[in-house]
Amino acid sequence: METPLAILQQYWKHSQFRPLQEDIIQSVLQGNDTLALLPTGGGKSVCFQVPALILPGICIVITPLIALMKDQVEQLNKRGIEAVAIHAGMGKQQIDILLDNCIYGTIKFLYVSPERIQTEIFQARVKQMKVSLIVVDEAHCISQWGYDFRPSYLKISLLREVMPSIPVIALTATATVKVKEDIIAQLKFKPSNQVFQKSFVRENLSFVVRKSENKEKRLLDALSKVKGSTIIYVRSRKATETLSSWLAARSISATFYHAGLSFGDRVKRQEDWIQDKCRVMVATNAFGMGIDKPDVRMVIHLDLTQNIESYYQEAGRAGRDGQRSFALILYHDGDIVSLKTKVEQSQPSLDFLKKVYQAISNYYQLALGSAEGESFDFDLPVFCDQFGLHATEVYNALKKLEEEGLIQFNESFYSPSVVHFTMDKLALYAFQVANARFDPLIKMMLRLYGGELFSGFIRISEAYLAKAIQISVKDTKALLIQLHELKVILYQPAKDKPQVNFIMARQDAANLPVNKSRLAERRELSIQKMNAMIQLVSSKDHCRMQLMQDYFGETTNQECGICDVCIDKRKSENSSAVKEIRQEILTNISKQAMLIEELEDRISPQDHELFIDIIRDLVDSGEIEYDSFWKLRKPGTK
Repeated sequence: METPLAILQQYWKHSQFRPLQEDIIQSVLQGNDTLALLPTGGGKSVCFQVPALILPGICIVITPLIALMKDQVEQLNKRGIEAVAIHAGMGKQQIDILLDNCIYGTIKFLYVSPERIQTEIFQARVKQMKVSLIVVDEAHCISQWGYDFRPSYLKISLLREVMPSIPVIALTATATVKVKEDIIAQLKFKPSNQVFQKSFVRENLSFVVRKSENKEKRLLDALSKVKGSTIIYVRSRKATETLSSWLAARSISATFYHAGLSFGDRVKRQEDWIQDKCRVMVATNAFGMGIDKPDVRMVIHLDLTQNIESYYQEAGRAGRDGQRSFALILYHDGDIVSLKTKVEQSQPSLDFLKKVYQAISNYYQLALGSAEGESFDFDLPVFCDQFGLHATEVYNALKKLEEEGLIQFNESFYSPSVVHFTMDKLALYAFQVANARFDPLIKMMLRLYGGELFSGFIRISEAYLAKAIQISVKDTKALLIQLHELKVILYQPAKDKPQVNFIMARQDAANLPVNKSRLAERRELSIQKMNAMIQLVSSKDHCRMQLMQDYFGETTNQECGICDVCIDKRKSENSSAVKEIRQEILTNISKQAMLIEELEDRISPQDHELFIDIIRDLVDSGEIEYDSFWKLRKPGTK
């Protein structure tokens, strides 16, 4: 048997594991049910991918995040590891072929959405697979005490009943004590289970909260002080576009990202930012999942998140390389009012859920009992206009219907074009001879994509095929559709629109099967989580990191020493040092305008955070200012 370290070196080219990774891997290899809590960027995927490559058989990975699912499958395939994904938006024939390949082929990883587990086809086929490991990613989704509960996760226990001896590893970045206990109970962990939890402390990440009526000024101040790659989170799609343009007009390279962009645009903007072609990414919370950029120096929130879990995860995208980084919240009193309104809107009434569900059923003209497992393109503005509904209210209703396990709503869905030959090679050759007009296209597909077209669905590019056989893309797509209709191939064109997938067959809206008591409990829970978030930003005398540790059940008396509250304490305790640094700054600035880095090199303060905070105070008081080249100077000087 190969060692975990040998596997890591062979496929990931890393010479050593990160803290806790090897312990988690050994627990899995020993056959223990295992719960692993690792922060964002902590390397959770390695914890199950390495042991799965050692164990004989296939590893089933359950995750609700289609984008992350596709990304991990792509990364594994690039490393020469066979992996496939089954999710909403795939046709029954495509799923059928992929499941067959998992039984009879050499597939090592099967990624599935939790909704797929309860389908008859999956239940029947999984019994024929030689399964080595069951992985539950985003495991907090199984708990109704978590911030992103999904009833479909409760069906994972069905796998345990089918294969009770197969070990389970559950992974999440954030979980309170109650959620951890719920994960272990719902997944029916054996008494010998192992729990691994990395401290929630991020020693290199300074959490800072600034209350200001002029957030734009504070934003520019922060971007001038902290150089390097930055993410700015805002609430709305429009705000991403407006703010990125505003920053660009002030010579700060920025782009924007939200779920409403086309797949091509999302990839292009993401790549430009990862490759440092632009410095700032202004985004909604649709951005960040699966993004592996270690050198993000700052994450800024201009709107408050609804809970600490979401904030910790988003802020944690800064400083994964271990270098000093900052997580900044800029807010004013109006933001707290807006947050309360947003949380209230996120919990629609049962009557409104029934209304939206009935409208969706009418929109697609679905009969009772139909559409189970089917996906449909969804245009939110068109839908709202047709039924006279408000977009925000509909969005929240869709997420709540998803939370109740009735539908799945994917607002940033992309699925590439795929093809599978249904005929064997002999029958295909006979077809080509009898139908000469299809011959050039079939020959080119075989030349470009090879024999794998007969065994599975292969991703194709209609544009590339069109260029190769010298016809238009439109004509190429028409030929592919005709071949599909003639049952020569199975062809699924690319999808790049939001999708509504019916998890349950279309129900009678008047008797919608929702859990009323759970709706009430979830409403109360969302308010509790919101209040904890408000306390985090409002507190002036508690270490920010310590407040988050307490929230997650990691009790400690140790303060972080680098958040804004800790620095303010140091300022009050070291007033003489503050006065000295303050005077040195003013003296040097009076002689010439200087960049912050030049000023810090000149003064050489022992406490970097204290120095930066004094600069902020001086700028806020108007004693010094930035010029157009981001140099500090005395007001009125050139």
